[in-house]
Amino acid sequence: MGGGTENEGVSKQDGRSRRVSAEPVDDLTATILHVDMDAFYASVELLDRPELVGLPVIVGHRGARSVVTAATYEARRYGVNSAMPMAVALRRCPRAVVLEPHFDRYRAASRTVMEVLGSVTPLVEPLSIDEAFLDVRGALRLHGTPWRIGALLRERIHAATGLHASVGAAATKFVAKLASGLAKPDGLLVVPEAETVGLLRPLPLSALWGVGAKTQESLERYGMRTVGDVADAPSDTLRRIVGEAGATRLQALARGHDPREVTTSREDKSIGHEETFGVDLVDPAELHRELLRLSGDVGARLRRAGLRARTVSLKLRFEDFTTITRSRTLAEPTDLGRRLYEEARALYDAANAGRRPVRLIGVRGEQLVDAAGVPAGLWDDDEAWRDAEQTLDAVRSRFGAGVLRPATLLNRRYRGGE
Repeated sequence: MGGGTENEGVSKQDGRSRRVSAEPVDDLTATILHVDMDAFYASVELLDRPELVGLPVIVGHRGARSVVTAATYEARRYGVNSAMPMAVALRRCPRAVVLEPHFDRYRAASRTVMEVLGSVTPLVEPLSIDEAFLDVRGALRLHGTPWRIGALLRERIHAATGLHASVGAAATKFVAKLASGLAKPDGLLVVPEAETVGLLRPLPLSALWGVGAKTQESLERYGMRTVGDVADAPSDTLRRIVGEAGATRLQALARGHDPREVTTSREDKSIGHEETFGVDLVDPAELHRELLRLSGDVGARLRRAGLRARTVSLKLRFEDFTTITRSRTLAEPTDLGRRLYEEARALYDAANAGRRPVRLIGVRGEQLVDAAGVPAGLWDDDEAWRDAEQTLDAVRSRFGAGVLRPATLLNRRYRGGE
C-alpha cells in the first residue's frame, strides 16, 4: 500500500488467499465500506509502463541503502514488501524491474479517487493517500445495496484512473478494513452483520488490529492461536497479557464489536520541527541522530496537545537548496517520538540514498487525531517506549526540557540553529 496502512498478516498479502463476494449480496447491514487501492504506487507507475503488467515490479531507488517504496503482487509472491531494504528485495526477486517513484503522480491519482468516493456519499474519512472509510447508509436508496455501491465505486475508480481498488463492506470499521484486505487484489467482499463472528473466529491472531509479534507470542503462550480463541479467553487472562484497556478492546474486536463511526471532520494542521545546519551534513549517522532529536520533540508536543499523528513527513533541503518532502502513513496514529523516528529514518534512507549533503532536515506529524479517540493498550510493541517517553515528559515538566535526552544526542557539535 500503497502508502502504508495495511494490517500485517492479513491485508499485506500476495493475493493467493483472496476471498470475494462474486455474486450480488442482498444485505443492508454492511453499510461501512473500506476502499483500498491495490499496490497503489506500483499500479500508478504501470499506467505509463503497460508492458510491465503481470511482471514483478518494485518501486524505489536503486542503491545499497535504499528501501522498497511499493511492490506489485507478482513481486510480493517472492516475499518483497514495502520498507524492505532494496538489496534484500532484489536478492529475493532478482528479476524484478525497479522503477523510480513519482510522488506527484500518486497525489494526483489520489485526488481523483477521493473525488469518486465523494460522488457517492459525503461521509468519506480518508485514512491515507490510497484508502478511506465510507458510510453509505444515506446512499442505499439511490444506489442500492452495499454490494452494488462497492461494485459501482470500483467501476468508477477504474474508469477515472485506470487503477483497481479492493472494497470491504461490513457493519463496523474493523471488519470492513479486514474485508478489503481479504478481497485483495481487485475484489469486493461483503460481510453481513450476522456473519461477522463466523468470519472472524478462524482468522489468525495477526488479523486483530494492534496484535504485533510480541503480543502474538504472549497470546500463543496461553494457547491462543485464532481470533476465536481471544474471543473466548477469560478476561483476567487477557488482562495479564495486554493490560486492562487492551484486554477490553482486544476482546471487543475479536467478538466483532467496534463502535467507531466514519468521521469526516479533520483539523488541517500538523506539528513539526526542523533544523538548518551551519555546515552541510553528509554522514547518515549524524543525520539519524538529528532525526531522533526532532522526532522526540514532535512526539513530546503531540502528547502535550493530546494528539496523535497518522502520517510522518520528512523534509530535506540539500546543498544546492533543492527541497523535497516524503511522507508515510502509519498503521495506527502515534504520539511516540521513537515510532516517528523509525519512520522518518526509513524515509531519509530511501530519499537520500546518494548521500547528498544536507542543509536542512525536518520531521512533521500530520493528519492529527484526538488521542482520546484512539484505542489504547493494543499496541504492545510500543509499550516500553511509551513508558520511557512518558517518564521523560514527567521529568522535563519538573526540571526543564534539556535535563534529559537520549545518549546518542550528547555532544552534538554540528547543530546550526533552530
